[in-house]
Amino acid sequence: MREELLDTNIITRFFIGDVKAQHNKAEEIFREAKLGRRNLRLESLVVAEVCFVLESFYKRERQEIAQFLSVFSSQGWLRVRDKNIIQASWQWYLKGFHFVDSYLIAWSKVNKGKILTFDKKLSKMA
Repeated sequence: MREELLDTNIITRFFIGDVKAQHNKAEEIFREAKLGRRNLRLESLVVAEVCFVLESFYKRERQEIAQFLSVFSSQGWLRVRDKNIIQASWQWYLKGFHFVDSYLIAWSKVNKGKILTFDKKLSKMA
């Protein structure tokens, strides 16, 4: 079965539900994946964009975003690149870091690596 890559707007429409036809189509896609009829993939880049869109355009709270994306990205029917790093990112995201910085911190902790940055706050966390 061919792999299908999720775009930000599928996840956003599912979460927000502001365009009913698109929300329903997203639900159908996810239901089909749960039944094994679709092979869905989620990239960390898309997770970052979903965070940005939900925060900036839809004015959603970080707690709500983190909870939704944590549950969504942990679904067994969804292949997620760097799932462990994404899951570890939420603790930093909820402390006020942007998702990308949170991802970098989580990556450095999981991989015992170092972040090269001029950002003093980010450098201290890593």
